[in-house]
Amino acid sequence: MDSPPAGQLVCVGTGMTLASHLTPLSRSHIETADVVFSLMSHGLVEKWLAEMHPDVRSLQPYYESGPDRLESYRRMIETMLVEVRRGLRVVGAFYGHPGVFAYVPHKAIELARREGFHAHMEPGVSAEDCLIADLGIDPGRVGYQQYEATQFMIFERRVDPAAYLVLWQIGVAGDLTSSRFETDRERLEVLVDVLKSHYPGDHEVVLYEALTLPVGKPRIDRLPLEDLPQARIHLYTTLIVPPGQALVRNQAVVERLSGIAKQRGQAREDTHGTPIAAIEGDSR
Repeated sequence: MDSPPAGQLVCVGTGMTLASHLTPLSRSHIETADVVFSLMSHGLVEKWLAEMHPDVRSLQPYYESGPDRLESYRRMIETMLVEVRRGLRVVGAFYGHPGVFAYVPHKAIELARREGFHAHMEPGVSAEDCLIADLGIDPGRVGYQQYEATQFMIFERRVDPAAYLVLWQIGVAGDLTSSRFETDRERLEVLVDVLKSHYPGDHEVVLYEALTLPVGKPRIDRLPLEDLPQARIHLYTTLIVPPGQALVRNQAVVERLSGIAKQRGQAREDTHGTPIAAIEGDSR
């Protein structure tokens, strides 16, 4: 039986905040690699990586190679795979979680495996993890739905206004070309119109930006939905739409489950046996 090729690829996440979120296992992969490729949100993070490994090569310049983001991604992937094919242990270090809203790590791993190389992903602290902590959101309390902003706009979705709605990458909301790195007021107005079919215009929403340096505070700006087109939006801004209505109990299902409990001698005269999430959701 032929042994697999010597080269390997590991895509790791460095987390969102500089030097705070890197796991020991991901650090070990970086320190023992033959070459490290990085795609970071801040230049200081690349300097920090350079303290862990003598050969750190930035993928950031590929964004400047042309207006088509997909073409930039293809070049990043090929650059890493060239070194894998040479038999080297390659690490791709990406900010946040390498598998969350990240085309390059997923595709690079897929192609490396297809060519017979060992390739895998190590998780990291994502912007979503920071969002949940900074805003005090428990996804299990009333529910939690999330989409990429442009995808949310151009496809029909069944939005649940009783749950949290998180829209990522609103900084490029409405871009159909994969060539823009910013949105504009007109496109944001389209996004607002889509959301207003589920929420009133004065519904309070949140603009969030995770902390990338270990100083300062995350951005948490609250504003009416209808004011979104005038807001300051960056490429990394996330939109959170809190629940706009209470959960509606499905009484038929409740009665059916209660009947099962009674048959098994588990009847309750109070809500002590009811899941906490169901109690909180019903009490809004």
